[in-house]
Amino acid sequence: MEGSPIELNQMRYFLEVARTQHMTRSAEALHIAQPALTQAIRRLEKDLGVPLFAAKGRNIILTEYGRFLQQQLTPLVQALDAVPARLQAMARQEADTLRLKVLAASALMTEAVIQYRARHPALRFQVTQDVANEQFDVCVSTRMPTKRPAAEEADRFVCEEQIFLAVPAASPYAARQDIALADVAEEGFISLMGSRQLRWICDQFCRQAGFTPRIAFESDSPAAVQNMIAAHVGVGFWPAYTWGHLPTEGVRLLPIRAPVCRRELVVECRRNKVDNTVTDDFFTFLQHYFLQASQL
Repeated sequence: MEGSPIELNQMRYFLEVARTQHMTRSAEALHIAQPALTQAIRRLEKDLGVPLFAAKGRNIILTEYGRFLQQQLTPLVQALDAVPARLQAMARQEADTLRLKVLAASALMTEAVIQYRARHPALRFQVTQDVANEQFDVCVSTRMPTKRPAAEEADRFVCEEQIFLAVPAASPYAARQDIALADVAEEGFISLMGSRQLRWICDQFCRQAGFTPRIAFESDSPAAVQNMIAAHVGVGFWPAYTWGHLPTEGVRLLPIRAPVCRRELVVECRRNKVDNTVTDDFFTFLQHYFLQASQL
């Protein structure tokens, strides 16, 4: 018949007696009564079905079974004793690490992180663009405009961004003050890959205007999209402030008259740490940073 599982207290009692090979001194070190310790050791021997100690004069010594058990239990208990310190170290490291999920405004977020880290050089950032990843402290995403709640939520803020149409300065559209998307239905569009949230939103704008955009060039890099628009390969959508200033004077930004082309940037905060001080501070910093960027 298999023996009973060894309890943690039994492990500690046994190892202390194995170390001193003296019941009285072990009981004093463990801060328990000697009879209680003796009873615990006898119960452990009964549960295991083997003698762990043998009498030698007034003292006791380990049996062969006892020496084997000591060898097996020592690293286990040492590992268990180290767990609290390791957990505390993990908590300290977790407090000094910000996990960001960036699905939109990546250029603006990069600038924000650089500026924030200059003030907090010991802080570490982990950045993902994986839509399915739910392990984050702060997430930046985008969506079609929705009706805003009466009051902002404590764990998120939303800011609206106008989207322009970028056209070559030498094109016939450049002289206009604004434009309807239907007017460029036959033009080639420079676009982000279909997996990007901004790409989906801009495709929706085109559908509202009655056409499916003909993609002349697409890339997974916003910077590449910007450069191709600047190179006059086609026309493209240009978020007002998250993409920054125009890279060249050869491109003109036109307000889109119809349909209304705006998006919402949603910054969500998750307070899932023991200490959320850093998360809260960065979240507050982002609110001011995005607001300042929108006013430039």
